Amino acid sequence: MAGAVTAYIGLGSNLDDPRAQVEQAVARLDRLGGSRVAAVSALYRNPALQAPGVPEQPAFINAVAQLRTRLAPLALLDALLGIEAAQQRRRDGVRWGPRTLDLDLLLYGRRQVAEPRLQVPHPELTRRPFVVFPLLELSPRLELPGGGPLSGYAAGLDAGALERVGTVPGFDGAAAGLPAP
Repeated sequence: MAGAVTAYIGLGSNLDDPRAQVEQAVARLDRLGGSRVAAVSALYRNPALQAPGVPEQPAFINAVAQLRTRLAPLALLDALLGIEAAQQRRRDGVRWGPRTLDLDLLLYGRRQVAEPRLQVPHPELTRRPFVVFPLLELSPRLELPGGGPLSGYAAGLDAGALERVGTVPGFDGAAAGLPAP
């Protein structure tokens, strides 16, 4: 796709058949105008964040999609929010609460974006095993804009809570043969 940028999208769900929610989101990403899903990591189950003020909730299913897109960063963000809304994402003010779908724009080419609505690289990216390890699965030598090799961040994270639970049909070749974290 000429003129396209490689973006990485984090996907997560822990409500209403999380695996199906992630699979449906990948299909919707692949149908975005001016965009095409190039690869998807394996699906991983991981426990929900346990912290004061965060409700007890089911485990999440997470993955990362590599997207080739001609959409500008804010237009892509709006498209991601539209996909979340189409899949009944509710924003009820509970940070890190349960959700049908969460889509995060993790990386947008080599660009750094600092807008009121969007920070790229995603500010929490390097602290989240359920993002770092699937990203490395897709791009083992990935360099973060302004942050160096992603593999350096992985060394400080515990992947023990991640459980590989399959792949997204139609994109299952993207993770074939790659080691689990």
